[in-house]
Amino acid sequence: MKKETVILYIVIALVIGFIGGVTVGILWMTKGAEKVAMVQKPQMAQPPLPMQGPPAQGPTASAPPARDSVEVASQIKTLNEIVKKDPKNLPALVELGNLYFDTNQPKEAIEAYSRYLAVKPDNADVRTDMGIMYRKLGQFDKAIEEFKKAAQSDPKHANSRYNTGLVLLHDKGDMKGAIKAWEDYLKVDPNSERAQRIKAQIEKMKTMQLPTK
Repeated sequence: MKKETVILYIVIALVIGFIGGVTVGILWMTKGAEKVAMVQKPQMAQPPLPMQGPPAQGPTASAPPARDSVEVASQIKTLNEIVKKDPKNLPALVELGNLYFDTNQPKEAIEAYSRYLAVKPDNADVRTDMGIMYRKLGQFDKAIEEFKKAAQSDPKHANSRYNTGLVLLHDKGDMKGAIKAWEDYLKVDPNSERAQRIKAQIEKMKTMQLPTK
């Protein structure tokens, strides 16, 4: 074989090897890019959790699920029409108050609850809910007044006593009054999980009180 032919074969082999190497490299880079793209591709967003309703009466109570605003508006309209025709329809009045409660309309809730309580004043749950709405409006003394009425109408009513302590402590800054309210609460609910937390809170509050002369 001539020397020139050998050199030509060598050159051809080198060219083929170079092309093959470039091809493999391109394929490797392409696969690598696809892999990276798969990793970086954003995941489909999860549907948002439903918004929670207004504060419940205590930490053990679950907040109501969010309601469709159009549906709620329709329900409120229907209930208002019912109580307009039948002003003493207690189930409609309390449900109307609850809808206003859940949709953060405290003035309207208070009006509905007041109309209910004018007929049935001894319902401690409804009166406590109305007290919560007064608190929402910043009328803390009125809220406490309603909680105390609820507690008087039902000697074993826990939530009214619990909420009294909350308002006294967090809104009125009356630690001594809050301790007394929660001690009354513990008389009607001494063993629940919430009661255990309140006991611990009372002990902390007592250590924080300044000694009186």
